Amino acid sequence: MAWNEPGGNRNDNDPWGTGGGRRGNDQGPPDLDEALKKGLDKLNKMLGGKGGKSGGSGGSAGGFGAILALAGILVVGYVIFQSFYTVDEQERAVVLRFGEYHQTANPGLRFKVPLIDSVTKVRVTSVRTAESSGQMLTQDENLVTVDLQVQYRVGDAEAYVLNVRDSNQALAFATDSAIRHEVGSSTLDDVLTEGRAELAVRVEQRLQTFLREYGTGLELVRVNVESTQPPAPVQDAFREVQRAREDEQRVKEEAETYRNRVVPEARGEAQRMIEEANAYKEEVIERARGETARFLELLAVYEMAPTVTRERLYLQTVEEVLANSSKILVDTESSGNMMYLPLDRLTQGSLPRTGGSSSGSNQGNVDIQTLTDQVLQELRSRQDTTVRRSR
Repeated sequence: MAWNEPGGNRNDNDPWGTGGGRRGNDQGPPDLDEALKKGLDKLNKMLGGKGGKSGGSGGSAGGFGAILALAGILVVGYVIFQSFYTVDEQERAVVLRFGEYHQTANPGLRFKVPLIDSVTKVRVTSVRTAESSGQMLTQDENLVTVDLQVQYRVGDAEAYVLNVRDSNQALAFATDSAIRHEVGSSTLDDVLTEGRAELAVRVEQRLQTFLREYGTGLELVRVNVESTQPPAPVQDAFREVQRAREDEQRVKEEAETYRNRVVPEARGEAQRMIEEANAYKEEVIERARGETARFLELLAVYEMAPTVTRERLYLQTVEEVLANSSKILVDTESSGNMMYLPLDRLTQGSLPRTGGSSSGSNQGNVDIQTLTDQVLQELRSRQDTTVRRSR
């Protein structure tokens, strides 16, 4: 008979009641313990167990089975949750299946087989920095302290995870080997001065070769030689040497500046002298050609009248000589002495003029042209006399 049929005792048939535990027709909230037990019984039946009434060993078995079912649900949910993972844009994921390389996952939401696959995420876009410092021996057997900074990133995630146990430590060892090899192949002056930039380039090339051969998966971005210093006890002496080199370089630059200023001027002067020499050459050649032409014409005249032409040439030559001479000697036949005419002193006005005096600054000066003409006239007359006597 249903509990809600008419004519029956509703309190006795109330499934939420306690078997007459309630008084009269009062209705209250259901008993939570009883509802929980019933729910566990139903869950136990669903899992294949046997349901039982509350209390006794059947209730204990049903509660244990429910706990196991709840634990199973939680485990399944956790496994499903762990089956998915996310790879960031700056990362790559190396997936190992049963400990063996399976794939490299790109950014995004990815799936892995629970308890079988293992995932290692590696940041491949960020630039990392490693520093190295130490004393080392140069080619000329001098100690030098070198501070080096290496910037790198992961280029191959698979090699970075699988090939080398500790890629960062391998990088440190390779860096130390590369810098010592290059410093040992250079002199101290090169390491301390202008060869430092070239040293960084050589170290970068050698270090990248080492990392590629080791299979570390690292890729160099840049190698910087931050400082190179001699040992502390001799640093003052090296600073003096450095200052002397700087002074030498400054003097060389000043000399180069002076050379750049003087050489063009000298070249211009040389070119000017060459042009003048060429002009003088042309002038001499043309003058010689003119003299040759005049001589040929004079030769024709001389062949027709040798004596007259000879005398004329003589007089012209004397005129040219006397025009450029400041002293004249005149041979007089009457007294047997030579007459000396100091034309240079006459030109300076040291001898008085024999004629009347003149005013102004020309007083005391001698008319040199007149005197020269008189001397030439005297020479011509004597020459004529000599010619007549010879005839």
